Amino acid sequence: MSETDTRAGAGGEGNATDALRVLLIEDNPGDARLIQEMLRDTEELAQRVSPGDAAGGAPEIVRETRLEDGLATAETEPTDIVLLDLNLPDSEGLTTLETVHEETGETPIVVLTGVRDQQVGVKAIQRGAQDFLVKDEVTSELLVRTIHHAIERAHQERKRRQQREQLEALNRLNRIGHDISHAVITTETRTELEQQVCDRLAAEDAYRFAWIGGVNPGSDRIVPKAAAGVEDGYLDEIDVSVTEDDETGRGPAGTAVRTGEVQVMNDAQADPGFGPWREAARSRGYRSSAAVPIVHEDLVYGVLNVYSSSPRAFMGAETEVLARTGDVIAHAITAIERKDALVSDAVVELEFRVEDMAEELVELSAAESCTIEFEQLVGGDEALLAYGTARGVSQEAFEDSIDDTDGVGNVRFLSVRRDELEFELVAPAAVSLFETIATHGGRVASATIADGEFRFVIELPRGRDTRRMIELIQDQRADATYLAQRTTERSDRSDAGPSSVLEDELTDKQRAALETAYFAGYFDWPRGSTGEEIAERLGIAPATFNQHLRTSERKFFESVFGE
Repeated sequence: MSETDTRAGAGGEGNATDALRVLLIEDNPGDARLIQEMLRDTEELAQRVSPGDAAGGAPEIVRETRLEDGLATAETEPTDIVLLDLNLPDSEGLTTLETVHEETGETPIVVLTGVRDQQVGVKAIQRGAQDFLVKDEVTSELLVRTIHHAIERAHQERKRRQQREQLEALNRLNRIGHDISHAVITTETRTELEQQVCDRLAAEDAYRFAWIGGVNPGSDRIVPKAAAGVEDGYLDEIDVSVTEDDETGRGPAGTAVRTGEVQVMNDAQADPGFGPWREAARSRGYRSSAAVPIVHEDLVYGVLNVYSSSPRAFMGAETEVLARTGDVIAHAITAIERKDALVSDAVVELEFRVEDMAEELVELSAAESCTIEFEQLVGGDEALLAYGTARGVSQEAFEDSIDDTDGVGNVRFLSVRRDELEFELVAPAAVSLFETIATHGGRVASATIADGEFRFVIELPRGRDTRRMIELIQDQRADATYLAQRTTERSDRSDAGPSSVLEDELTDKQRAALETAYFAGYFDWPRGSTGEEIAERLGIAPATFNQHLRTSERKFFESVFGE
């Protein structure tokens, strides 16, 4: 950080102008004129304060004759240093210094005294002034040197204070992180954990308010889930989303969810990031904030928001500590969700409707009042094999619709009864969607065509990011409409060894070979499909199919008969 960047201005802010600005508060015209003449023609002061600044030039001097006017100027205009006469028409003595020091914050002050007031000058330094000058003894060189040293000392004091505050903030955040880690160990539910995190943050005097929000499935709104501190209806008043095109999504919380990075707003009065929440934040004393994403791998659990009554409360290494805190919370939630999944048969189901898939079959369901259910999908190398049942339609009508349907074909009937057809068909058009769902931990539990609609249900383990899955499906299929989410019992729950083998031991190709053989009737007597037919469906050689099948059978039976 350069010297120019750190020069104090009004209220401690930096001076954005090129010239050094001196505020002279002096009611005596002769003394004021002398000071102004000493500074007006010198470029040495600017070169001392900003040696790398080529602009240089004489300082800009603003003179006021009353304390009231001087304070107003310091508040509204950038100021690098104040030259202050203690005896003014509206204020006298050290009270004048104390008032200016209180109002101008870190702006350095040099007191101007008379010959008989030197002891007052010493007391002024003890009360916050950087230095003092006896008016009758001032020379141009002494004035320049005194102003330079005052600005430099103020800069060093400000730097030490910032370092001290940063160290205190880091120690505070490390204590909070330790307590949150302890909460992770002792809490058993996600709701309890999130509330404890907010309670712990709000318990610190440095933080005024904390809340955790999550994104509802099928929505772009961030919904509060836990909160603590001085809130006063803030969460009811604001609206936050994750959509970048929406103004409410370009704030810290929405940006943190989209980017996965901590977002810091330094000042509610000036930072444009506060946007539509500025007045709500300012009215409750929130001056700065940090939004911390709660993310584990591809699971977005939500965002932690912390507010402080001080500007620039979240600086430097503090963002790294906050990011680690978000990681700890995310890992804890993941562990809680996984534990719940292990002891529960519950899964999350997401239901969708698609408009432009298998349209001829959809029209058939409306015309014939029939129902077509796809009960099992098996992914091959180049196509998706679908096994299902058609009810209330003739074999001929069903086969004709299949022939006319884009992206679906090669139907083979495994069983034909009066009112029910069991079939196998190839659906290459659905391969990409199926792979996307499987890659992100889901599976298609069912797909149904009935009453002129095509609906399918995805099953996810509890704790998975349902919002992310919805986005992925809608990215794949613009015609997909999210309909509902529900928690239900696992359809094929089993804690036995064979289930573990299917999930953990078989490769994708071995499992595809085994599942296809089963659903295609390979194990029936008489066989519904030959090995050559199944190999052709999977796009592999018969010998390769036989190798995959035998290997998967061996692993499966080892889990049944072995230790």
